[in-house]
Amino acid sequence: MLRFAAASLFLLLTCLGLPSSCQSESSTAFSGSRAIAETTAGSGAESIQDNSFLIEEAYNQEDGVVQHISYLQHSFTSRDWLYTQTDEWPIRTIKHQLSLTMSGVRSGAVPGLGLGDTAINYRYQLVGSGAAKLAIAPRITMLAPTGNYRLSRGSGAFGLQTNLPISVQHNAHFVTHWNAGVTWIPRAHSTTGEQARVVNVNLGQSSVWLASHRFNVILETLWTSTAEVLKTSNTARRQDLFLSPGVRWAHNFPSGLQIVPGIGLPIGVGPSSGEKGLIFYLSFEHPWRIAHSR
Repeated sequence: MLRFAAASLFLLLTCLGLPSSCQSESSTAFSGSRAIAETTAGSGAESIQDNSFLIEEAYNQEDGVVQHISYLQHSFTSRDWLYTQTDEWPIRTIKHQLSLTMSGVRSGAVPGLGLGDTAINYRYQLVGSGAAKLAIAPRITMLAPTGNYRLSRGSGAFGLQTNLPISVQHNAHFVTHWNAGVTWIPRAHSTTGEQARVVNVNLGQSSVWLASHRFNVILETLWTSTAEVLKTSNTARRQDLFLSPGVRWAHNFPSGLQIVPGIGLPIGVGPSSGEKGLIFYLSFEHPWRIAHSR
């Protein structure tokens, strides 16, 4: 399966990416994302404040604003495809956010496209907001085994994922984001039905240059340590490391709608040397009266 993420992921997600095999983890590619328009200091223009592609940023949705995120990831090495669709909803205030991520998976080793695992996420805005220099928003996620593990499309069991995103606004043109997360699946399945406990760890960092209020340049780093089920109560662990340059840009509309497309190019280094991929990102964020607390 895909070894570089997203979530964060949404979930996760991202965190932010599927591990060496889908049966061992549902991935950070389910990471919670967000694109909120803020006013750039001195410019009076709406700027981008969205998730990176592999790294989760620490900004919950504002009251009355919802977001829909489409994420498509392809590995040139394994020929795997991953698609996720995430919807984010505020719960009365910026403090609380729920999101749902559904996925579609096509493994290069298995013909056809199918439903992958599903992530249900809750995130709490512990510190700051999109307008603060420091923002922290821990997330907890329930992973539901909606994918067929025999076709490498899911873990075959329920699991939990936590991620701690931290965002730092250094100045008007430079922002960094930091992630640390753990995924736990007590009875993950191999493609042949063996079961074992799986614990996966992710660490990541994203540097964003705000070249203008509508155009950003991104450099992301993602490290994962993932376990793959070999046989009953027996797993093999692997490390993966990716660097991913990318760009994103915004289209703002008078109605309050903001559309943010983006492209990333994950490149494996160290233990993942030789891996190459492509990421397409598309976000729609808009006000919606039903999601407003008043």
